[in-house]
Amino acid sequence: MNIVWATDKDYEVICERDRHLPHSLVRQKIDNREIYMLRDADGTTIGWMRYGYFWDNTPFMNMIWIDEPHRGQGIGKQVVLHWEGEMRRRGFRLVMTSTQSNEEAQHFYRKLGYKDAGCLLLPNEPLEMIMIKSI
Repeated sequence: MNIVWATDKDYEVICERDRHLPHSLVRQKIDNREIYMLRDADGTTIGWMRYGYFWDNTPFMNMIWIDEPHRGQGIGKQVVLHWEGEMRRRGFRLVMTSTQSNEEAQHFYRKLGYKDAGCLLLPNEPLEMIMIKSI
């Protein structure tokens, strides 16, 4: 598996598959190197990870997606550790993410050392759990 920065060639794939990100922001996030593409050995996209900044100064992982046939193989862990390493090299000492309370992702993040740090309750949504990790 290869972890590479998204490029303009990935624009359509990201727009088609990431339903949480407005198309108007995709190119900006590509230009800012805030999206990793996950590719298998033959170059096929098998997932992505994107991030931003909470309070404009704390790296915040917004989305990680691994296609179903590739789950459970350690790919998610690899990309999270890759991202954490990049953030550490840039001088950050804390990273954040969130997940809804009804999602299994909370267990994945806890296994990687993330700790519960609070929550957010939006109308008509499950509780959003905020998680942090010192890196």
